[in-house]
Amino acid sequence: MSLSWNELIWQLLIALLLGGTLAYLFWKQRKEAKHALEHRQKTAKEEGPAATRQMQLAAYERLILLVDRIALPNLVSRLNEPGLSSRDMQMVLVHNLKQEFEYNVTQQIYVAHEAWDAVRNLKDQNIMIISQIASYLPPEASGQDLNRAILEMLAQNPKASLHNVVADVLSFEARKLMQ
Repeated sequence: MSLSWNELIWQLLIALLLGGTLAYLFWKQRKEAKHALEHRQKTAKEEGPAATRQMQLAAYERLILLVDRIALPNLVSRLNEPGLSSRDMQMVLVHNLKQEFEYNVTQQIYVAHEAWDAVRNLKDQNIMIISQIASYLPPEASGQDLNRAILEMLAQNPKASLHNVVADVLSFEARKLMQ
């Protein structure tokens, strides 16, 4: 079975036409993909500062929530477990405080250095207060005794807790971003 020259030429033309069409479609698809990529990159550059500002504001929101959660009065009321010894309650309070802090540690990337330092100092101060008060209690003291002593100390000396000051620092920094 041999093909005539006419048939061979037609098959060659069809093959070239198909090959050319496929090459054209491939080239067009790559050109559109390149154009779409350039458009996305341009859009990302234009939206960059606004997106960054949104992430920073979200970080300040999370840190304000953290400050509220690790404020000693809130920590004591949330974790109040009757039946624990003073030592066990101390461990529960400190462990929870550290856990809350560690959960939010990545937020430091988005906030001012001073703001992050204030949050870290609050955590450290609260751990120190809990530990100092626990060390003054007798060995047989209950967790309720520790909680009561912490709340009484804060009531007698409201300036001992920095959580309001730290929340104000975070709010101030967030407001600066919104201007």
